[in-house]
Amino acid sequence: MTRLLRNARLLDGSVVDVLIDGDRVSRVDRRDAGASSPAESGAVGTFTDRAVDLEGRWLQPGLWDSHVHFGQWALLSRRLDLSGARSAAETAARVREHLGEHPPDDGVVVIGQGFRDGLWPDVPTPELLEFGDIPVALVSGDVHCMWTNAAALRMLDLPPESWLLREQEAFDLNVRLSAVPDEQLDRWALEAAAVAASRGLVGIVDLEMHGAIAGWRRRFGGGFRGLRVRAGVYPGDLDAVVAASIRTGDVIDGTAGLLVGGPFKLFADGSLNTRTAWCDHDYPGLSGPDAAGLAIHSADELLRLARAAVAHGLVPTIHAIGDRATTLALDTFAALGPLPEGGGSIEHAQLIVATDLPRFAALGVRASVQPEQAMDDRDVTDHFWAGRTDRAFAYRSLLEAGAELALGSDAPVAPLDPWITIAAAVTRSRDGREPWHPEQSIGIEDALAASWGGVGAIEAGGRADLVVTDIDPLTASGDQLRGMPVFATMVAGEWTYPAQS
Repeated sequence: MTRLLRNARLLDGSVVDVLIDGDRVSRVDRRDAGASSPAESGAVGTFTDRAVDLEGRWLQPGLWDSHVHFGQWALLSRRLDLSGARSAAETAARVREHLGEHPPDDGVVVIGQGFRDGLWPDVPTPELLEFGDIPVALVSGDVHCMWTNAAALRMLDLPPESWLLREQEAFDLNVRLSAVPDEQLDRWALEAAAVAASRGLVGIVDLEMHGAIAGWRRRFGGGFRGLRVRAGVYPGDLDAVVAASIRTGDVIDGTAGLLVGGPFKLFADGSLNTRTAWCDHDYPGLSGPDAAGLAIHSADELLRLARAAVAHGLVPTIHAIGDRATTLALDTFAALGPLPEGGGSIEHAQLIVATDLPRFAALGVRASVQPEQAMDDRDVTDHFWAGRTDRAFAYRSLLEAGAELALGSDAPVAPLDPWITIAAAVTRSRDGREPWHPEQSIGIEDALAASWGGVGAIEAGGRADLVVTDIDPLTASGDQLRGMPVFATMVAGEWTYPAQS
């Protein structure tokens, strides 16, 4: 199908007509330069009925989110929202109120999500969540911790001491509790994808912890065409992915070219809010072997797992939040040597020692970062990483050191909205607060480039993955960026959010 976008304003201010042929941009003709447009030259012939006049609205490459747990994001709105609870007691009170208003059916675990206990004046206890025979399980805002009551533990056949779980045990329980019939999860996922399209999103790197490739293969097989997806692989899925001969970057059959094999996800450490991010210094108030956080794998084991993935054509991405973990991840990539498909990535890289900054560029390792988490975590960072926050969420320092940035949300940890992500990177502020370490903010041009999924410009031969906005992103305020009015979104030459002519 051929489409014509008339009177589109590019970010350089030029007004163009853009001809789309199938899933590619066929022509970009500048009207303001006196060149003939596709419409004027008759290039579109009988296809002018599929033309849309953008009336000078701003056109740019479509936006990507480099780190999503899409199934978890789709489930989030079905769970009790505990974000903003200021104590363990308040969290328990919210659960009690919810149970009073929405009594659950027998045998149903009530799941809440979003608590952040790093600065609470009290601590979670098993007793606070006792509500008779009603099973309750709460997922932390960073998804690295689960707080569960005795009724839920009995139902799940878990020992009483499992009431507070961290890291892999928490992930495993969350995956177990998140299990719903495929048809239901797919319906919720496609609803979430439609909302994402309304915010200009054209692609995601889905790092769902189990079965991302199988889930998206099923959705595309059912006719879904609303997003491009790079579906990640975890060690538990490795055998199945290898048996299917899927490698990072491979286009997966039956998906119209929209689903490709994604990276191989490994963990070097935990998270800041759970105090398991592995750091060079102890957390205040903690002592013992885990006082500086947790190393999920030894250096030898992490390298062994990464090498096993590379041997099967899977490019690693390594979760590393603390500075010690980031060093370990970079050491692992140095030992691996050059990688295909644009090289590996480090997810988060929230705290970095100065000597590691140039290593990203030297090793060809991308920094996949989530700027809205800096806004969520600024206070807990000031507390637990006091004296080191000048190198926390250090996006400007990474860019100046030559690193490639890829912006994302880590949804459900932060909202799946690329404009919220971009605003946080540019302003380092939210809710009227003063910017936090504004010296680490990046310019809007850099933030957009880090959100385009490796696309540099709208040009002939490029993918027709586009977003149209009602205002100019380059001159928008922080609040305008967060609420950016999206006029239309296109994936592979088809509208996924209005402008249907």
